[in-house]
Formats: sequence, structure tokens, C-alpha cells
Amino acid sequence: MTDPIVQKTMSGRAWAEMGVLSFVWGASFLAMQVALDEIGVASTVAHRVFWAAVALWGVILVRGIAVPRGARVWGAFLVMGVLNNVLPFGLMAWGLVHIESGLAAIFNAATALFGVLIAALFLADEKLTRRKLTGVGLGFAGVVLAIGVDSIRNFDLRSLAQLAVLAGTLCYALAGVWARRTLGHLPPQTAAAGMLTGAAVVMVPLAWMLDGAPRLDLGADTLFALGYVSLIATAGAFLLYYRVLAMAGSGNLMLVTLLVAPVAIVLGALVRDETLPPNAYAGFVLLAVGLVIIDGRVWKRMRG
Repeated sequence: MTDPIVQKTMSGRAWAEMGVLSFVWGASFLAMQVALDEIGVASTVAHRVFWAAVALWGVILVRGIAVPRGARVWGAFLVMGVLNNVLPFGLMAWGLVHIESGLAAIFNAATALFGVLIAALFLADEKLTRRKLTGVGLGFAGVVLAIGVDSIRNFDLRSLAQLAVLAGTLCYALAGVWARRTLGHLPPQTAAAGMLTGAAVVMVPLAWMLDGAPRLDLGADTLFALGYVSLIATAGAFLLYYRVLAMAGSGNLMLVTLLVAPVAIVLGALVRDETLPPNAYAGFVLLAVGLVIIDGRVWKRMRG
């Protein structure tokens, strides 16, 4: 069976838009940290999914895209919102309170590793080949290296925060399988808007219970950060993601996973004076090698 990862020749425009997408997602880790300086985890996530849903429904209304009406599809939206937004956004936001944004972005790259394993378990057309197993093994070795021996030996709040971010990437992988099984027949804009609506239905009342009523006295930095993560890094990034996917293919989009982490590391260092230990960089390099092997093109050239 052929590899289901779609690979296309990259145009200059595709490269440029993929670079923009990498920067947008890389900067989202810093923006989340800025918001978390003033408001709680639940409120940050609630703002992110609510305003992103509003923006995407506006796009759907302007484009005249049909709104789904069946109870089954809205139930699928709710599950997707929990798997792809509520849980990963919440886990990663809590993790960002205790670890550097650059380190969280490195762990975020593990989404592709979990994606390969989860897809092989639940999707018949996603076979776990020897090449993929090699890539996944190296990638997870990189994750362990990035966590560090001390964090594993002396388990503390920082160790738990790193595991929380990794748990978020597992949720992304599960969401990918759920989307293929239940939402593949919908336009991507509709699937994204419905998913975020489902997440908002959960997060808005939860944030009210945990953090109280929404505050009206937030600082300018917090408002800018919330606007960025909701309108640009979530709603806008979804629209840009599907544009790049159509131009570049899913195989080339894996490069975004590798580019997000360096963006987050540089921004964290420039804005918040973050420094990462050497093992974090070494782990990211090993993880990147694993992703390149999963991608397969370099592997095939070596065999050729």
C-alpha cells in the first residue's frame, strides 16, 4: 500500500505561506504565556476558542458556506472540540505556567510521533512500517533527552508540566483520527468552526466556574495576546493551514512542525529572556531526525 502522506513540489508562494504559518504558531506559545501572566488557564483557553469560533463563523457567513444541521455532526463537533482544543490547549497552557515557551514548542513537535502511532492503531490505510517505527523511536528518544535525566529522576512540578504538554500532543493525534472518521465530508472551514464552537461550549462555563466572570480591566498586553492567539494563531492559522495543505501537501506541511520550535525558542529568548539547557536542543535535533525519517523522502533517496 502506498504511503498516505501527500507530497508535492513546493512553489515559492507555498514556501512563503508555510513560513508565515510556522511563525504564527511559533509566536502563539509566547502570546499564551503573556496572557497567563494576568488571567487563569481556563479563561485563556476560553477566550482563545470563543473568539476564534466567532471569527470563523463570520468567514463561513461571508462565503455562503452551508451550516450543518444534524445532531450527529454537532455531537462530533463537541468531541472534536474537546480532543483538539479543550484538552490540548488546557494542558499546554498549564504547562506554559511552569516551563519555557521554547521547550513547550519542542514537545509540541511530538504531535507527529503520536499521530503515526494512533493512526496505525485506528486507521486501516495507515500502516506502521519499519521506516516509521525507526522515526518514531528516534523521535521519542529525543523527547526523553529534552525532558532531561534530572527531571525524570527528581520528579517535580516542572516535570509534570512537561508531561502535560506531551499529553496535549497525544490529544492532537487522537483528534486527527476522530476528524478523519467523522468530519472528513465537511468543508475544512466548517469543521474548524464547529470544532471551536464545541470547545467554547465546554470552556466558557468552565472558565466562569474556575476563574469567575470575565474581567473587563485586562491590560493592553493581555488583550493583544488574547487577540493574537484567538484571531490569528487559531482562526487565521486554520484558514492558512488549509491553503498551504492544498498547495504543498501533507508531507511538506510536516516541515512546519520543525520550524515552529525555533521560532518559539527565539521569541522566548528575545522577549522573556528564556534560556534552555543543552539537552533540550539536543533532544530537538534527535526529534527532528525522527520526523525526517517518518517523512520518508531522505530515507528513499538513501536507499536509491
